[in-house]
Amino acid sequence: MPSKPLMEFGYNPPSGERGYETIRPREYMGDLHRALDVASQSFQSLWTSDHLNYTTEWRLECWTLLTWMAARYPGPQLGTVVMSNSFRSPSLMAKMASSIQHLTYGRLILGYGAGWYEPEYRSYGFDYPSARTRIEMLDEGVRVMKAMWTDSPANFSGEYYHVDNVHCEPLPNPLPILMLGGGGERRTLRVVAEHADWWNDVMRPVDQLQRKLDALKVHCEAIGRDYDSIRKTLAPRFYLHRTHSKALEMAGDKMTSDQPPIAGDPVAVTEQLMELVEMGFDFSVATFPQFQELDDMKLFVNEVMPHFS
Repeated sequence: MPSKPLMEFGYNPPSGERGYETIRPREYMGDLHRALDVASQSFQSLWTSDHLNYTTEWRLECWTLLTWMAARYPGPQLGTVVMSNSFRSPSLMAKMASSIQHLTYGRLILGYGAGWYEPEYRSYGFDYPSARTRIEMLDEGVRVMKAMWTDSPANFSGEYYHVDNVHCEPLPNPLPILMLGGGGERRTLRVVAEHADWWNDVMRPVDQLQRKLDALKVHCEAIGRDYDSIRKTLAPRFYLHRTHSKALEMAGDKMTSDQPPIAGDPVAVTEQLMELVEMGFDFSVATFPQFQELDDMKLFVNEVMPHFS
């Protein structure tokens, strides 16, 4: 019997409105409990996203929600998809990550990126430098964190950040998995090649995803990094229904967007995931639009996930 394709799955509940779910703030905690009670029994990991002021004002802060999940659900790994380097100083982020890695016995996947949503920066009073500068700051920020996780005391002096004889104990053991997010082919993927354990991207048309993979491979070859040592991950939205046409109706015009969801009945969704596995992706951080009802997530757990090892 042929082996099953490798694809692992994490679950990302809403911390606020994402534009395709119904969020009822007064009922949110009960809904969140029910969703995570199901997901924690089936998904390899639980995730939070890092926005402060995005589609609506009602939103929980990423690290606070992650810490709550870590305490309530002691089994799955815990991840952020992905945190903005701009929102917290890298030295503080290193200490936060080291602390939660210690408290959770090594369950942290630190998803990290350069940040991108300008209105959010402006509304919170953060500077919004150019994309090139934000990526340079990301690169330095990762170097600060790695130094603090491995040296005590640690020192780093760069253009944007510096630390001086700083202690970050308990040093994390093992080191957090560092998942860098972003698809910029010239600069971001170069930072991924240099620093990342995992790479994460949004869902894109297959030809665009292949172009990103090819660009990452070129950067790896340029610096002597083993391309296969970087885990390739995606953060897709799933529109799933027993009736294929109903799933496509649920997805609507999102199917033709530059970040299309994975949509269809269980067979179609499984086939789309298998195509991604063949490209080299083996981890998906999943979101589902029926946060309150959970019908789509349960269908995914029962009829899609069993096809993957």
